[in-house]
Amino acid sequence: MVAIPMPRPVMKWLALQVPLHWPQGGVKSPPEVAQDVDGTRQVDFESDRAALLSVVEQFCNRLLDPCAPHPFFGDMTANDWWRWGYLHTDHHLRQFGR
Repeated sequence: MVAIPMPRPVMKWLALQVPLHWPQGGVKSPPEVAQDVDGTRQVDFESDRAALLSVVEQFCNRLLDPCAPHPFFGDMTANDWWRWGYLHTDHHLRQFGR
């Protein structure tokens, strides 16, 4: 788990419930998902797009199983994961739309 500057439940509630856009560069990604460290390297747009769609489908199907804890927020319900998935995807899509 990653150390955060406020109690985990408060951070989770703020991130998932406050209607603000997440800031770019606001939270550094853990190394296992950071593209420039140990994450997935870019290949080409179409293969990356296909891989993304596959991961989104896996994410949606996985929420039927017991939920794993989030690296920053800790324990999450299925509804928390759905909200996080929406907000996280929206955050990254906004990066391309500016």
